[in-house]
Amino acid sequence: MTNSTAFDWRPFLLGWSGEWADALTDEESGGQEDEESRDARWLGFPPASGERIADLERRLGVQVPPSYRAFLEVSDGWRHAGGFVSLLAGTQEVCWHNDASRLAEMFEEHLDDDAGPQERTEVEIWHRGLQLHVESDATYVVMDPEDVDEDGEWAVYTWASWRAEPPRRYASFRAFMRDMHREFHSLRAHGNDHEREFVNETTRLWDSRVEEARLDALAGDWEGAVEVFDEARGYGRPRAAGLRDQIRRLLGETYMTYYEGLATNRRYASELLPALIAGHTAHSHGDDSTLKFHLRGADAELTAQAHAMLDPVRSGTYRYEPGGAFGEAVGRARELARWGETDGAWRALIDALPLWEPLGPDLLAPLGWVAEPVLGRLLVPERGRELLATPRAGRTGVAPPPVARLDPDGMAWLAEPDPGNNRTSYRFVLVEGVEPTELPGRLSDDGDEALDEPAALWEMRRRRLEGQRESSSFEDKALAAVGRAGTGWSFAFDGDPAPFLGQRFISPAAGASVGTRSVVVWSGLRSWHGEPYFHLSVARDGVEQYAFTYADGEVRRSGEIPAPLEPSRFFGDCQAAAAAEGPLLDALACEFGVQLPRYAIVHGRLHTFTTRSWTRPPGEGETYMVIRMNWS
Repeated sequence: MTNSTAFDWRPFLLGWSGEWADALTDEESGGQEDEESRDARWLGFPPASGERIADLERRLGVQVPPSYRAFLEVSDGWRHAGGFVSLLAGTQEVCWHNDASRLAEMFEEHLDDDAGPQERTEVEIWHRGLQLHVESDATYVVMDPEDVDEDGEWAVYTWASWRAEPPRRYASFRAFMRDMHREFHSLRAHGNDHEREFVNETTRLWDSRVEEARLDALAGDWEGAVEVFDEARGYGRPRAAGLRDQIRRLLGETYMTYYEGLATNRRYASELLPALIAGHTAHSHGDDSTLKFHLRGADAELTAQAHAMLDPVRSGTYRYEPGGAFGEAVGRARELARWGETDGAWRALIDALPLWEPLGPDLLAPLGWVAEPVLGRLLVPERGRELLATPRAGRTGVAPPPVARLDPDGMAWLAEPDPGNNRTSYRFVLVEGVEPTELPGRLSDDGDEALDEPAALWEMRRRRLEGQRESSSFEDKALAAVGRAGTGWSFAFDGDPAPFLGQRFISPAAGASVGTRSVVVWSGLRSWHGEPYFHLSVARDGVEQYAFTYADGEVRRSGEIPAPLEPSRFFGDCQAAAAAEGPLLDALACEFGVQLPRYAIVHGRLHTFTTRSWTRPPGEGETYMVIRMNWS
């Protein structure tokens, strides 16, 4: 609802006129009319009489909408509506547009056969609209008599060739004029290279609101704050965009998030420059030519610092290291996250947030951590909202309830379809009583292989192919991600295994279990390749205790299998094999008290290493193939 009757046009137009007159310089004056408007401190004209408005409506054959009528009763036309309409129509100039601009013809050429109502409106408004622009810089303004709200207000549409975007819609003439006032302020604020200071009642009002919103944001009211920042940004207020972008980044928005004027401020650079570089690398596709634009205003030293940060952020070696108690919590969170305990890592950060000390008044939250390869993966929109809603920097407020854990208990999530249905087979090793760093010693060929730096799932797969010179049909080494599998257990997980070869498969359970217990699972119950299969083997002190393999519709077993894991409970005659996967994983999780961290495996970054082969070498008389590639 527009509620146009509650809007008093006269003080609004008088205030706008005074601001324009105070800002205009002799160099900017457009001639005698501008000089007269400046002297009179009035951009408008005398009010339109009731008779003139009635004559206009008889000429048009319609009643003009309420907010336009109320405007005419104060000023019969307007000069300098925003930055690109130098004269707006009054009662004598307003007329039906009748596609005088030929814009309908232009927009119609780009209509598809399946164009929707919005696209068709963009054509029709130029035929049926009431033209309001009289003199403008390639800018067209019409009111649409068929886009009417419950107050009788007509929507206003504007289009400018240099904007390269669809027509902009405003709910009413009042909304259009308010936005033109904002546009005037924005252009003046961003283009004010003159000595005359652009300060007036409007700028003081919005600067005050920005400061109130900043304090509200630190107390946890980020939603109210972002509304203020958005509108203040429209008025070109200098702090609004930088504050708003910090909130946007914590909500997961990286595109066109530049922290205007703050990332290049030495006071805030240690927090905001890494976030800026991380956003740039996410969208630049290796082209750093646009970085200069994002760093406008930075001195030579800060510019060099930004360029030096590109490689660490891209390669995943950047580290965020704030000081104090919050810095200690960051270290604890990193240690938890790199072993897959992402829910615990997030709680470590949030619990320490009240201890965080901002570098200055315009920093709303810690942000440098989003550029870290491990910590940055903790951020999802719901967590960002929790951080923003948590009071900090000495402000008081009601702490939000903790967000739900992203990792479910147990391992049955592996049986759930993933986007694209790509996780149809996987394998993993669980080892009790050892740290993840010890797994290469138990599962790799040389026994002392070091863990790789943390990598995402897709990076692991790419790494497996990069630099590969030789492959064979008998060797099956896995590039496995490692982490903690609940209290007292570690895991090595391969989400993209080779096809299961039952006759040559060698379970790594025995070798991994020296001095402890280990569990091996290899599932292909939903595999696209061949018949479904599932393998479980459990070993202790270097000796396999029991195992079973379901393949080709049959179960092969050895040792004394505990009742909860008895394969007949899961693979019945009339039961689809895929239906056994979830219950089997639930039973395993209960039997050993383990879980696998879904978020870290699917979305996070974990350390990796290459295991020894999961298949035995070929025996006498068995054929195999070796492929060698020579790169020139």
